[in-house]
Amino acid sequence: MQREISSVDAGWWVVSQENKLWLPHGELPQGPASAFNLVGSLGMPIGEWQGETVWLVCESRPDNMASARQLINEDVKLFQLAGRGVQLAEFYRSHRWCGYCGHEMHHSKREFACLCSHCRERYYPQIAPCVIVAIRRGDEILLANHTNHRNNVYTVLAGFVEVGETLEQAVAREVMEESNVQVKNVRYVTSQPWPFPQSLMTAFMAEYAGGDLKIDGKELQDAGWYRFDQLPQLPPPGTVARRLIEDTVAICRAESS
Repeated sequence: MQREISSVDAGWWVVSQENKLWLPHGELPQGPASAFNLVGSLGMPIGEWQGETVWLVCESRPDNMASARQLINEDVKLFQLAGRGVQLAEFYRSHRWCGYCGHEMHHSKREFACLCSHCRERYYPQIAPCVIVAIRRGDEILLANHTNHRNNVYTVLAGFVEVGETLEQAVAREVMEESNVQVKNVRYVTSQPWPFPQSLMTAFMAEYAGGDLKIDGKELQDAGWYRFDQLPQLPPPGTVARRLIEDTVAICRAESS
C-alpha cells in the first residue's frame, strides 16, 4: 500500500508523526504533492474525500504540527479520515520491531497491518474502547470539569473499558468511581472514532438511580447537577459529548413543557 509519492499525485494530505498532524494555515493540505514538497516521500491512500484521494504520509514537518482537535469543527467524515491517519501513523511508528522475536517488520501490501518475516506474526492497529455517558436526574444533567481540560468546559463522564467488562458495566463503574453516583436504564446512543490517541467512544444515556455526588479529585476538578436551561460552557459541536448533552436537553425540554 505504501509507495513513493510522485509529482502527479494529488488530494488531501494527512502528514502525521507522534500523534501530531501537519496543518499549514490551520487546515489540512489539499492539492498536488508538489505544492507541499511531498514528492519523493512515502505515502499511502487511506480513503477518499470529496472525490479526491486522502493520503497518509508518516513524517514530521518543522512547523505547524498540531493536534487533530483543530479539525473537530470540520465535516465529520474529514475529521474521521484525519483521525484515521494519525492513528495509523502512530501504529506504524510503534510497530517497527516485532514484539515476539524483535526482528524488523514491514507494512502489509494488502491491509493496514505490520508483518514479521521472521516469526510470521501479524499486527493490526488496536482500538481502546471508551464509554461516555450523559446522566439525567429530572430536569438536570450531571456535568463535570475534567482535570485534563485546559479550559472551563463542562462535559459528561467518560472512561476506558477494562478487561472482562461489558460496556454497560464500564458505564456503571466509571460513574461510581468518578462521582459516587449510581445509574439505571443505561442505553446505547451512538459511537465516534476518537484519535486521542486511539479510542472508540461508545456513547450512552442513563438515569440517576442514587448516591450523593462526590468527585474523586483525580479525574474531575468539579462536577454538579445543571438544569437543562442553565448550562455551563459545553464541549464543541461535532463531539459525541455535545450530542449527548443536546439529546438530554431535548428530553428535559419535552418533559417540562
